[in-house]
Amino acid sequence: MSESAKPHHPHPQGKGEKNHGSDFSYVGIDAILEQMRRKAMKQGFELNIMVVGQSGLGKSTLMNTLFKSKVSRKSVQPDPEERIPKTIEIKSISHDIEEKGVRMKLTVIDTPGFGDQINNENCWQPIMKFINDQYEAYLQEEININRKKRIPDSRVHCCIYFIPPTGHCLRPLDVEFMRRLSKVVNIVPVIAKADTLTLEERDFFKQTIREELRANGIDVYPQKEFDEDAEDRMINDKIREMIPFAVVGSDQEYQVNGKRILGRKTKWGTIEVENIAHCEFAYLRDLLIRTHMQNIKDITGSIHYEMYRVRRLNEPILTSTEGHLCNKTAKTTAFHAPRGYGLKH
Repeated sequence: MSESAKPHHPHPQGKGEKNHGSDFSYVGIDAILEQMRRKAMKQGFELNIMVVGQSGLGKSTLMNTLFKSKVSRKSVQPDPEERIPKTIEIKSISHDIEEKGVRMKLTVIDTPGFGDQINNENCWQPIMKFINDQYEAYLQEEININRKKRIPDSRVHCCIYFIPPTGHCLRPLDVEFMRRLSKVVNIVPVIAKADTLTLEERDFFKQTIREELRANGIDVYPQKEFDEDAEDRMINDKIREMIPFAVVGSDQEYQVNGKRILGRKTKWGTIEVENIAHCEFAYLRDLLIRTHMQNIKDITGSIHYEMYRVRRLNEPILTSTEGHLCNKTAKTTAFHAPRGYGLKH
């Protein structure tokens, strides 16, 4: 068979790939995005959200509404003597959620008992300890000589703090909790059950809360110092103007104008959860899932966890054999840890 008569077998074109055979200036760098997408789809995603607030503010309902699944169990009615836990009980519930081929392991960390006691002094300490314990577990996995290819991530990426809809000002408990915890975790404050406030009361309450956050030096997510460029700053400034989000949660569906909607029915009408004219639930969902999820996780890893890691690796360690403190700092620990987990100078 002559060379001109030989059958031509073209290179098979992958799904979604463009034919750039005639473009000699084309290198293919843009294919990196597709490679990253395929790898991420195989691995799946993880998100760990903590919900904090006193009982009766609709924490479980809001989480179920956010993910349109029963991701958070509503507490069953206990016996009267057990209705208020004597101490804060931290409960984690994990779920595998899939949407259009994208898999995510969602962990919801609830804190029953927070703010329910007569004396709530230091009630944030078990929550602070839980968050730091997750950092410690990640750190111990990280510094192992034979560590796992992919370290399980139980670190708390975001804490949604529920503020009671009083319409007046923040309670001392709210101020103290957010002041302390904002240094170790991303906090997103929300006004719970915002349908109990009029629009005027809601706007006044939101403005009062923003002023109190500024006055007490409380930096909630998204933090200004972590804006990467002018575009991020412009987007995040709009979000900061809305914080705290006035939200309403509901897992009940109703028929409104021929459409099925999530809402709360009253004798005056139906409050539509996803209608921005009724509440700010849609803005909260966009922030946590559609626009800022990866940024929330990045700040957890590169800022909050990094601060914990540096502090821990700088701590002197008590040796069991000699019984005295030795100066084993981050620099010496980093010598034994692969991939250079030392301090940045």
